[in-house]
Amino acid sequence: MIVEAINRDLGLPAQFVCAANQRVTVEGTVFAYRDLGPRDGLPLVLLNHWGAVLDNFDPRIVDGLARTRRIIATDYRGIGASGGNAPLTVSEMANDTIAMIRALGFEKVDLLGFSLGGFVAQDIALRAPELVRKLILTGTGPAGGQGIDKVWSVSWPLMLKGLLTLRDPKFYLFFTATANGRKAARDFLVRLKERDKDRDKKPAPGAFMRQLKAIHAWGRQPPQDLGRIQIPTLVVNGDNDIMVPTVNSAALANRIPNSQLIIYQDAGHGGIFQYHADFVTRATAFLNG
Repeated sequence: MIVEAINRDLGLPAQFVCAANQRVTVEGTVFAYRDLGPRDGLPLVLLNHWGAVLDNFDPRIVDGLARTRRIIATDYRGIGASGGNAPLTVSEMANDTIAMIRALGFEKVDLLGFSLGGFVAQDIALRAPELVRKLILTGTGPAGGQGIDKVWSVSWPLMLKGLLTLRDPKFYLFFTATANGRKAARDFLVRLKERDKDRDKKPAPGAFMRQLKAIHAWGRQPPQDLGRIQIPTLVVNGDNDIMVPTVNSAALANRIPNSQLIIYQDAGHGGIFQYHADFVTRATAFLNG
């Protein structure tokens, strides 16, 4: 967008709500992305959750991280404005992302994966370690991790509750039922509506269910050798994640040799959204360290 370009020229902070919707074609498939922040240094590629489109990235986190680095936020194949059919496996999503990163001309990047995005980020780190400098895994878990293949049985009752109460299901799925959790949920959902023009397309139901199959397959596949990940890794979650149980974050930190673990108190799957300011500070320090 013109506003984003003017802000960059004037040295003003980047704003995700103003970032232009862009496209790159990879092996005949169009992938949607947004690009903001300074152009020097390694880009940080953001990989989001199940059913998420570009407008589901938290603007406070994106803007905070974009103060010091270039941010590339993406749509998976078959999701939002990206073309093709949504993959049925995490490995296909990882291969797509590797190809897209290379199509954008990047030889090395940092990765931040949330939930499903954390599955994809791990697979990228194992498949193309030369492409990744640092890795941030949030609200996520390893292949074969505890409870990951049960995400639908946990999610559908709260999705139904959201429908009946006229609330976004993330209000119940991503946050605790405490006063702090409920306030954080309301604030987060307001932030997701800040962009009022050129919003991304919502995911089609078929794509949503194909991604669910990929998540279930990830939860049932044999564990990967995470000891092969020699990349510095930051693992972050809330202490009460009901979607990807928090025990999986501890497992990641134990199995990835060069890793750090942050667990936010009174927080759920969306702990990084509830504690967005602290997360941006810690993530920036980790990336700059």
